[in-house]
Amino acid sequence: MNATHSFYNGMPASDITGAVWRKSGRSTSGNCVELAALPDGSVAARNSNDPDGPALIYTPGEIGAFVGGVKDGEFDDLLM
Repeated sequence: MNATHSFYNGMPASDITGAVWRKSGRSTSGNCVELAALPDGSVAARNSNDPDGPALIYTPGEIGAFVGGVKDGEFDDLLM
C-alpha cells in the first residue's frame, strides 16, 4: 500500500493495493466479511463475495468500539 494514498469509504477494494485481507475462520460458503489493516491505522472492510466492490474504512476507534460490542454480545440478536 502506498503510505500517501488517501483511503475513503466506498472506494473500490481492489484499489487498496497490498492489502492483506482476513476473514473469520467461522466463515463458510463465502458468507463473510473480510478486513485489512491499513498503514494509517484504519481498517478496511469488504464483502468476500465482491472483492473488487466497495470497501468501508473505519478508524481504530470505530473498529475498536465495534469489536468490543461484538465481544460483549451486543449484536447477538442479529443472528438467525
